[in-house]
Amino acid sequence: MTNFYNTTDIPCFGVAGNFTGHLEQAGEAIDFKNIKTAEANAPKAIFPTYIPAASVVPPFLTVYPFNSQKIIFPKDEVKLQIEPECAVIFDAVWEGDTLTALTPVCFGASNDCSIRKQGAKKISEKKNWGPCSKGFSNNQIAADGFDKGCIFDSYRIASFLIRNETVYAYGENSAIRDYSYIYKKLTDWMLEKFNGQKDEGPAEDIHSYLIAAGRPEQIMVSIGATRYTEWGETNFLQNNDKAVVVVYPEKKYTPDQIFKMVEAGDFMDNEVSALIQTVVM
Repeated sequence: MTNFYNTTDIPCFGVAGNFTGHLEQAGEAIDFKNIKTAEANAPKAIFPTYIPAASVVPPFLTVYPFNSQKIIFPKDEVKLQIEPECAVIFDAVWEGDTLTALTPVCFGASNDCSIRKQGAKKISEKKNWGPCSKGFSNNQIAADGFDKGCIFDSYRIASFLIRNETVYAYGENSAIRDYSYIYKKLTDWMLEKFNGQKDEGPAEDIHSYLIAAGRPEQIMVSIGATRYTEWGETNFLQNNDKAVVVVYPEKKYTPDQIFKMVEAGDFMDNEVSALIQTVVM
């Protein structure tokens, strides 16, 4: 099934540090040095990328940043990287002003594209620089739960950069089940953060944003970027590059078969969620 949701009315967030080693590769681990976590491998924070609300929320976050075909390079910036992720749309349950439950509806390939720059006070300042600064695949996969043995267990995330017609592996091919926090552990952690994360360091008071957005019935979360390959860690996006993120069933396709799909630009299988974005200066 294709395109369950148009996300223009859904608040969108990301999870920082849900694959061990990614923040270090991105040069962002130091931003979280004062953030205390329950476990060493725990994610560090939830950050907003888009909030459809006019009050309380910083104005740049009210600009819809997702596009499934292109990334517009941010003005006056030079270091831009793909952040290959699985994004999940959750049904949200509220009791008064408290978010009490998150149930996955569907998931797909996401590019939580990020500016690598020093001095940004909040994570979100590196994430939403206007229209076409992020990506979410139009082909979304139906969820059947969020526990061990569910459909997420059999899906992997792969990412590539196509430059001058050559395909390079950009992120490590990673299983969704291998996120540091996944399933109930992740939703419990997210509920804690959505309800109580403080405005400190690179993190923001996201609860106030959700209240301003009218206690939304759906929330989208990109649940963490994979680690980069050596090539991906040291190569930043350029004009006319193609950024590719693929979320695919490992029981049906091998990594080599996915690589060949990327080379051919052939993603006709609805069980594969693919995102291909051209970088435009």
